Amino acid sequence: MNKIIRNTISGIIVLLLFLGCSASSSSQRFKQSKSDRSKPNSRFETPKKTQDSSNKSEKIIFNDEPPDTTNEFDEMPVEENPVDKAKYVEHIEKLKDFNLVLTPREKVLIEVIRFLETPYKYGGNTQKGIDCSAFTLQVYKNSLEVDIPRSTSQQYKIGDEIDKEELKFGDLVFFNTRKRSFPGHVGIYLGESKFAHASRSMGVTVSSIDDTYYKKRFVGARRIENFEN
Repeated sequence: MNKIIRNTISGIIVLLLFLGCSASSSSQRFKQSKSDRSKPNSRFETPKKTQDSSNKSEKIIFNDEPPDTTNEFDEMPVEENPVDKAKYVEHIEKLKDFNLVLTPREKVLIEVIRFLETPYKYGGNTQKGIDCSAFTLQVYKNSLEVDIPRSTSQQYKIGDEIDKEELKFGDLVFFNTRKRSFPGHVGIYLGESKFAHASRSMGVTVSSIDDTYYKKRFVGARRIENFEN
């Protein structure tokens, strides 16, 4: 009898051991390993790395370039009467050879020349990149210590209104170049139908106000300072 009981107990123990091993084996076959468990389920979970990348991209803010106004001009202007900018540079270079007190006009020209060939950048305001209204603002501020508003539309409201026939050196000239903003472009009149401005296609340059593009888009001028001397 005791032998039967011992055999029964031994059988139960063997059976339990077998079941335990099967469960362990089944776990290894059907459950994920530790390294597998660390991997996300691509169907239902977003990988942590992707989430971090997404958050980083959302934090990028372009403070100096509004996303919906990247095009300043309604179309690219055509330079029908190319201006030789070298003559302006030569004039100022000659002044440096003499120990003279510069006039306001010469100070403005020096500042214009300093920005020549600066690339165009909407929202920019340095020699690394600048737009039209920032160019006029910088010229007035750096040469004459005169502060004018930042935007073209605000500059259009200051100073004295001038007819095209009355234009003199230093006057701000305005053009209707954009559908969503009036006026869309501004420059500084230099005399002889020439004006300095930050062109989207050419950077800071000197153009003729008589070119067809600018002639048909001219909308007015403002006089901030009188450069009689």
